Amino acid sequence: QGRPVESGGGSVQAGGSLRLSCTAPGFTSNNCDIDWYHQAPGNQRQWVSAIRDSGTTEYLGSVKGRFTISKDEAKDTVYLQMNSLKPEDTGMYICKTGGASSCVPYWGQGTQVTVSS
Repeated sequence: QGRPVESGGGSVQAGGSLRLSCTAPGFTSNNCDIDWYHQAPGNQRQWVSAIRDSGTTEYLGSVKGRFTISKDEAKDTVYLQMNSLKPEDTGMYICKTGGASSCVPYWGQGTQVTVSS
């Protein structure tokens, strides 16, 4: 199982969209859950969303209805579709593998999202 690598961040205006990707080789075969975290400048890392090995999805209340998490198991990739972005969504987005005992918990390096008003 490899460490996750995030991509897809960038700079957008408020109301815009981005799709983040988290590619973690072997996460499907190791029955991993994938969690996304958000770290705003000067703040602690905050959990945002998760997709479980079963396919069940979970969201932080403030992103529900705006963000959608999904996965492509053939590509060992999880996506976070972020719509109606707000300036407070600015920060680093980091994915993490974990959950099952067969899954090695790894943090990715993150991808930067900047939303301007």
